[in-house]
Amino acid sequence: MLTQTANGDSRLSFWLPVREFAVPPAMIETATARRRAGDWAGACAAAGIDVDLNLRSVARTYGHDLAARVRADLRHLAPDLLRWHMPRIAPHGLLRPGLTIALARYDAQGRDGVGPVHLVVRTPPAWADGGQRISLALWAAPHVGPRDGSHVGPRDGSHDGSHDRSHFEAGVRRHPHPRPSRRFRLDLHRHLWDARRTDELRVRSGADLMPADGRPQNPDPPGIVPRGRGCAVDRWAAEAGILLQAQGRTTGTVAVRLGARDRLVLDVIADRDGVGPPGMRIVAAPTDGSVSALPVLPDAATWLLPDLELIRTGSIEVDRLHPLVASALVPDHSPTASSRASAEEHTSNHQTP
Repeated sequence: MLTQTANGDSRLSFWLPVREFAVPPAMIETATARRRAGDWAGACAAAGIDVDLNLRSVARTYGHDLAARVRADLRHLAPDLLRWHMPRIAPHGLLRPGLTIALARYDAQGRDGVGPVHLVVRTPPAWADGGQRISLALWAAPHVGPRDGSHVGPRDGSHDGSHDRSHFEAGVRRHPHPRPSRRFRLDLHRHLWDARRTDELRVRSGADLMPADGRPQNPDPPGIVPRGRGCAVDRWAAEAGILLQAQGRTTGTVAVRLGARDRLVLDVIADRDGVGPPGMRIVAAPTDGSVSALPVLPDAATWLLPDLELIRTGSIEVDRLHPLVASALVPDHSPTASSRASAEEHTSNHQTP
């Protein structure tokens, strides 16, 4: 019991200062105002996000239809909300370095034959003097030519659309992990950045399933899932179903990552009648390394939403949460001017991590 309490307190003590200071109210208000005015680039600038893409180049390289889809997503991107939900590391709650995270996937073919294309965000590597900046870019798998291995394009390495293509490959050359992470996938959690879908957070976080005491309806299975770790076990089956559906499947096996060397295997089982939610069976991961080939349950689905834990335990006032998060988790809550002013004053007296 003491171990469970210590683990829970440690997790809350980590997230509390992050939620208090990492995304200040002034940043949220400025980014929101610019987004609502249709200035998505200005909203990104207000939230400390560098834009490393050009929509005209996107249209030339991948076509006008894809450029229109990217533009629509950018107009509804809430960059301050994205920063709020970005992965962070101990002890100071800084952004997890060296990540490439997919925000959206577009199944389209450009004139150089690549696809699919991803809208991604990147955090600078630990050795780079990037501060807490985030960059926004497009990524596509490098074109490898026809299946017969014949060379495509001039022998000097250039090819059709090389000028436009190099714009999107620049981030690949500069970044240690340019390929979108399997562990962090916001393309499957658009409610964490897309202003059109923030209401989904209540269901996807399991807030609608939790009683007032904040305890999951189904306790962690003893001996398999460590208790007190903050695992979102009640949501695993549904979230694994979403992951498998993205691969065109309804059942299958998914790996759950609980730590650097701690893995579980989740078997998703279809409802017998085919109309109910999927079921699941949790087993210990095999030691032969085969688990590495399985799809990985994203971190956002593996763990309980820290905001939900903080308000359930009374560690933070609802008004100190991001407004879009607060309205999703507590729909009937009305923010007060005094609490907002207090939060701004509190934040201004601390350094933003």
